[in-house]
This record gives sequence, structure tokens and C-alpha cells, in this order.
Amino acid sequence: MPLDPRIRPLPSDEIRRRFVQFFADRGHAVVPGTSLVPSGDQTLLFTNSGMVQFKDVLTGVETRSYSRAVDYQRCLRVAGKHNDFEEVGRTPRHHTLFEMLGNWSFGDYFKREAIHWAWELLTEGFGIPADRLAATVYSDDEEAAGVWADEIGLPPGRIARWGNVEAGDDKNFWRMADTGPCGRCSEIHFDRGAEYSEGPACIPDHSETCPRWLEVWNLVFMEFDQRADGTRVPLPKPSVDTGMGLERLASVLQGVSSNYDTDLFLPIHERMRDLLGHDPEAFEAERFSYQVIADHVRAVTFLAADEVRPANEGRGYVMRRILRRAVRHGRLLGRAEPFLAELSHEVIGLMADAYPVLREREDLIGDVIAAEERQFARTLDAGTAQLDEALVALVGRDAPRTVGRRADELPAGAPVLAGEVAFRLHDTYGFPVDLTTELAAEYGVRVDRAGFERELAAQRDRSRRGRKAELARHAELTSLYEAILRRSGETAFLGYETTTAEGRVVAILRGGTEFRELTGHGEAEVVLDRTPFYGEGGGQVGDTGLLREPGGGSLLFRVTDTQKPVLGLIVHRGELQGRLRVGETLEAVVDAERRARTMRNHTATHLLHRALRNVVGSEARQAGSLVAPDYLRFDFPLDRPLSEGEKHRIEDEVRGIIRDDRPVIASVTGMAEAIAAGADAFFDEKYGERVRTIRVEGYSLELCGGTHCRASGQIGGFAITGERSIGSGTRRIEAVSGDAADALLRARTALLDRLVEQTGAVSAEVLPDRVAALQDEVRELRRRLRSGTVAGLPRPGELARAAVEIAPGVRLVAYAGPFDGPSGLKGQAKEVRSALGSGIVALGLDRERPQLFVTVSDDLVARGLSAGELVRAAVTAIGGRGGGRQEMAQGIGERREGLPEALRLVAEAARARAGSAS
Repeated sequence: MPLDPRIRPLPSDEIRRRFVQFFADRGHAVVPGTSLVPSGDQTLLFTNSGMVQFKDVLTGVETRSYSRAVDYQRCLRVAGKHNDFEEVGRTPRHHTLFEMLGNWSFGDYFKREAIHWAWELLTEGFGIPADRLAATVYSDDEEAAGVWADEIGLPPGRIARWGNVEAGDDKNFWRMADTGPCGRCSEIHFDRGAEYSEGPACIPDHSETCPRWLEVWNLVFMEFDQRADGTRVPLPKPSVDTGMGLERLASVLQGVSSNYDTDLFLPIHERMRDLLGHDPEAFEAERFSYQVIADHVRAVTFLAADEVRPANEGRGYVMRRILRRAVRHGRLLGRAEPFLAELSHEVIGLMADAYPVLREREDLIGDVIAAEERQFARTLDAGTAQLDEALVALVGRDAPRTVGRRADELPAGAPVLAGEVAFRLHDTYGFPVDLTTELAAEYGVRVDRAGFERELAAQRDRSRRGRKAELARHAELTSLYEAILRRSGETAFLGYETTTAEGRVVAILRGGTEFRELTGHGEAEVVLDRTPFYGEGGGQVGDTGLLREPGGGSLLFRVTDTQKPVLGLIVHRGELQGRLRVGETLEAVVDAERRARTMRNHTATHLLHRALRNVVGSEARQAGSLVAPDYLRFDFPLDRPLSEGEKHRIEDEVRGIIRDDRPVIASVTGMAEAIAAGADAFFDEKYGERVRTIRVEGYSLELCGGTHCRASGQIGGFAITGERSIGSGTRRIEAVSGDAADALLRARTALLDRLVEQTGAVSAEVLPDRVAALQDEVRELRRRLRSGTVAGLPRPGELARAAVEIAPGVRLVAYAGPFDGPSGLKGQAKEVRSALGSGIVALGLDRERPQLFVTVSDDLVARGLSAGELVRAAVTAIGGRGGGRQEMAQGIGERREGLPEALRLVAEAARARAGSAS
């Protein structure tokens, strides 16, 4: 698409800056974009549009100090309603990660102003000629159509009407998801030129069939809230939500036909070309793979920066899938070595000015991506071994292999690898089906892709049904809670000052249904207008306690958990113990001792967070936490275990702050002021404009709405109880404080005293020497077991001399005994085989869970005998399973008494196989 000479080319950084400045000059608050992980929204895996952070503002649940806003937001669309994953790389404009430029009105201006400002910015601010633009409106939106025709002056031929949402046509009617804010919209399209037309019907919004028109800006007029039951109710205030993809606008202003040819992608392509040594012609020949890699490395770079880690479920699975698809395309280009971590630095160089978090976490981002690349390389190796085994079963071990042979070159009668096998490789090993197809073709085998797609579709259908039902139920309950919130207002939380207070019942629920009155027993939920109960949030568990008649009267409700299902509403969950009515006043009593333990652990968590970062480095940011009354848990990104020295330094630092008895000060301030003061924000927590901070004087400052000690000395003790990996690149520390730390010290002291007594050490000080001496004795006993010098266990030479000839030229050693575990069993079998020379060795490990180990000498393998087949023939006798290679195999079972029969079956199978081979 040649650049219109009337358009002045602009770099993407300048486009972003001009957009924000234009609306800031018109009274819009400049609001920072948010993480790709939506805060406090369980209906979304990722932030998929600019409106996600404003969802509660649009529905009236949340209020802000401003009624106009402008932002630029990183978005990811790989799942759910807006899922572009399969199209990425194939088209010029589909992406997983993209930037959304947006302006917002919350009950302020509406359609007229939104349209006029969009037109002014595009034609005057960016210099796009008016005759290159067209608009679409919803079919019945006379107001928007009138503004475009009568005030902007668009001719009728460049205004198109689309959509009938009641009939299933949602063109020009926008929804973020199956539930939530929605409304009519008006799209602005850029005319790429008549040369792109495909027939006379080429008009805006027909881009599926005609590429002439490129949608660049969507002006959404939010008027409704879509409920889970399919109904739409008016929003409290009509609002405006606009979104313009930076990548698309850059393609227009830089005069290129593809987003991938803008300055947002070209440096990534160039770096990849350098790594591969490709010239421009080679790049064009492999453009699809280049585009996949460039898009995906942007996505995984931002995901890593936003503290998502590769995993086997949820957000981590999506990240893993994106990264592995990029690695796969790198291999298609001939790059077997890791490369994505290198490319991530290119992404950071391009985007860090707009997204400083990238620069702050650059080393961490590279480490996360590199670790997953290495892991996938191992996965590919393991999957390749499994695939080779499946292919050998089809074509034999000696089948010729032609590297580079394509699947479409195979003859019609070529052997077929079952789709179930290809799917198992994909599902279990993360092995891409394209790679399975490519490797199978080299063996002359075709993959049943239709069978694979059936298995994949069945899995997706199972997942989709479960996820959809879960989301529908969640959305239904959320709508109910939001209705209560709108009707009754926010719950006043009194728990910072007291653990006992009176409150009026504003709602009673059971099974997702509201009741005016409820009597008897059973599970229920109660909402009060004010409460001292803390609702779970910020990692801290919800309070427990009771609701009773005022003045210490009868128990009416036992609270087993407290939650905040929507912002501003506290819900008490538990067991009804009598009769409750809406409107009556209750006395709410928190379990004060449980709360005190939780408070100690919460303040200790803040100290742990700061100490961890001081010892390990600033990259050890919180990636999740749990603050409970009996222990605390803290997750953080790190690709290695903490050393013992590091754990001791962390404990020492925390205990030192506890001994200092420093004041713990809570205050409320603006979000921007808190971040500017250096406050740490917690992972996956939703914050408003005004935030509460917790400062441990002279040590730490964090955003936190939880309950805390008044001074660090109230924590008492502190001890780390464990540290382990919970996924690729993520570690978890568990710890205790207060009386739990005291109990841990007592338990460890008692254990030490018991060990001193049981080992016969004279004191704790010499216990290590005593344990070392006992270990030497055990090693000596094991050595004697392996060498056969222990009574009742024959030596390897004795077993070899006792071999029985079961067929001409085939000798068998069969013996079961109390060997020194599986390693002793294998070691003895190898020594017997060495002493025997040609023959079969079958040894059984005689213990509660018996094991069978069989080896076959190479000359007998050549005659067709297989250790794997012999084990499979015999292992049923011990009620187990097993298998292996031709020369060596093993099995494990549950029936100890079946070992003699298993050895007999080995002899029988070997005799039969030897007879048929001869």
C-alpha cells in the first residue's frame, strides 16, 4: 500500500504520544495502562481491550475522580470471544499482543463529541485526507448516522449501516465478553485504494471479502450491561469507550500493507535475520514464520514482565503455547539454538519508553524465556524419542529416513500414524503436530490429521463446556452481588479499629437466591451494611466468627469465611443457626485470636518480601501470597533454589526488624503518590485511585488493604519452614510467625533430643559425627549385599554357573532374593550377565512390592529374543506392569507371592521365542 503523498509518515512512538496529548488537551485524565493480568476479574484470562480496567466504572460499581480518560493499553487476545491465535502470522493484521489507544467518557460526553474528536484527530492531528475515510454505524443508530452525514459531511456512499444483534448479527454492536458492558458502535475505516477492491460490493466492514477498507478506530457507545441470562439492562450513565489499534494506525501512517512492516516489528525481523543469516529474499520466502516469531516474542516478553510464568494450566499454559509455537517456527527456519530471549531484548528496546516495566525487569524477562526455551528443547527430545518408537512399530527399525521429505510427497498407500498417537504427543509432551507430521514424513509415514483434529476438538469441547458453565455461574452470581451493591451501597469495613460491631442485615442468600427471611440450619450468606469482618483479599484469608443478637445474645449465624465477590461488598459465608431477617440489627464478632495470628503473619509477609528482595535482588517480586492464621506463603520469580546461606540471611533480617519493634503505619493516599514514594504493589490485586499503604518505619512500604500489627515487635518470632519450586521460574517460601514459630522451635528441639537418644550420641554437639558413623556402617552392609557376601544371597558367579539351558544355545539364570533395592537388583543382574556371557538373566526383588529385571545378551537379541517381551509375558504374575528395550526391561507389581511364577513365565516365553526363532 503506497503512502498517500498527503500523509506525513510518523513513527509509532509519536503516534502514541500525539493520541494521548490530543485528549489530554481536551480535559481527559491520562491514566496508566494496566497489566495483562486483569486485577480482580475472574471472568477474563487476560486484559483483551482497553476497557477492562474501567469495567466497574462503566457499570457504576466504581467511581473515579475524573469523568474523561485517555490511555494506551497492552492487550492479549488468545482465548475466549476475542481469540486471534490461529490467524497470527497468516494475515497482515492479526496479533496476539497489540496496543489499544483509547479515550473514555463516564457519563460525560457521548456520540457527538466522540465522533467529532475522532475525526479531528485523524484528519488534522495525523493528516489523513478526509476522502480516504468512511464510517459504519449500527443499523438503527440514527443519532450517530446523523452526526456523520450532517455535521462531519461524509457522503452517503461512505456511511454504511450494519447489525441486528437480536438476529445474531453483532456488526457494530460491541461486547467485551459474554457478560458486561456493551452497546452500539461506529467504526472508522481507511480506504486503502481502489486497487484493493474485489467487486462492486466492496464497502466498509466487508473486509472479510474485500481488503480495500481497513478498520482503524471503533467508537463504542456503552449503553447496556449484558447479564448472564441474556438480558441487557441500561447502564447507570451512557458512556463512551473507543479503541484504536496502534499497529493498524501505524500501517496507515507509514504507508505499508501489513502491520508487520511497521517500525513496531521491522527491528525484530532484522535481528532474526541476523541470527539466521537471511537476506531479504529469504525473509520474504519465510515471511509466515518470521511474522509468527515477531508477534509471539512481543507477547511472551510482556507476559513475563507482567509476572506470568509458563505452566500447564491457565495463563501459564497460554504463555507456554505462544512461546513454543515461536520456537517451532524458529526450527522451521533452521534455528535449533535458543533465540527468543535474544529477541526479547529487541522488543524491550522498542517498547520500554512507553512501558518502563520492561526495562525494570529486562533480566528477569530474558531468564524466564530462556528457561522455557531450554525446557521445550528437552520436551522435543523426549517427544522425538516417543515418536521414533511409534514410527519404528509401523515401518521397522531399519526403514530408510529421508530428511526434508514432505508429507504431500508421500504415496497414497503410505503407512499412517494414528491421530490418537499424534494427539498424545501433543497433549502429554507439548509436541507440535506440525513437527510430528514433518518427522513422520521423513520415515515415509503419513499422520492421520483428521483423527488428530477430532481428538483435539473433543478435548477443547470438554474444556469449553466446563469453562463456559463455570463462567456463566460466576457471572450470574456477580450480577446478583452487583445488584445488592447498587441497592444497598458499599459495606463499611470497621475491622481496622475493632473486632466487634453492630450491623444491619441488607441481604440474605442461599444457593444464588436472595431471601427476605431464612430460618433453620444450613449454608447461607449474609451481607451487613457495616462489619468488622475482613473479606479475603491481598492474599489475606477472610475472617471467621459469629453473628448474634445485639448485647451478646443468641447465636444466629456462624461465619466460616468472609469474601469480597465484587468491589465494595463484603459477604459473610457460613452456617445458619436460627432465624435471620433483612433489616434486623446483628452483633458481628470476629474470632479475635485467629485475626491476631493472621495479622502477625501479614506483617511478617511484608518483612519477608523486603528481606527477600534485599538478599536476592529486586526481581524477587511478589507473584502470589497466602496469609493465613497458621502460616504464610510467598511466591516469587526465581529460576533457582535459595541457598541455605540466603535463607539464613533472610530470616536474620526479618528477626532483626522484629526485635527493633518498629512502628507499622497505615495511611491512605493517591495511587500515583504511593507508587512515586516507592510502594510495592501486590500481584493480581485490584486498586482504586485512593490506596492504603502499610509502612514499616524505615524498612518497607507496600500497597495493602489488609490488617496488620501496630509494631513489628508484635510479630514475636519468625521462621522459614520450606522453600521449593512451584513451576518453571517460580519459587515458594512458607514460613510461620508468633506462637507458631515458638511451637516450631519446640518441635525441632524435641526432635533433636530424640535423635540424640535413638542414635546413641552422647550430646547434640556430636550427633553429626554419630550419624556419619552409622552411615558408614549402612554403606558397608549394602556393599556386602551387592557383592553377595551377605548370608543367603549367592554371588554373581554362582548364579551364572547355575544357568539352565532352556533351548539350544539359550541359557537362563532365574533367581529371586532380597537384593538391595532396585539399584542393587539391576547391578546384580548386570554382573551376572557379565559372568554368564551369552544368555538371559531374570532376577526378582523379593519384597512387599516385588520387581522383575530381565537382560538379554546381544547375540540372543539378534536371534529375535526381547527382554521387553519377556517382562510383559511374566509381569502379570505379580499383578503389575512393565516393559523396556530388547536388551533390558523391568516390571513392578503388587503380589510378592507371584515371583516364582513370574520367573517360570520368563523361562516359558524365552523357550517359545527361541524355538520359533530357530
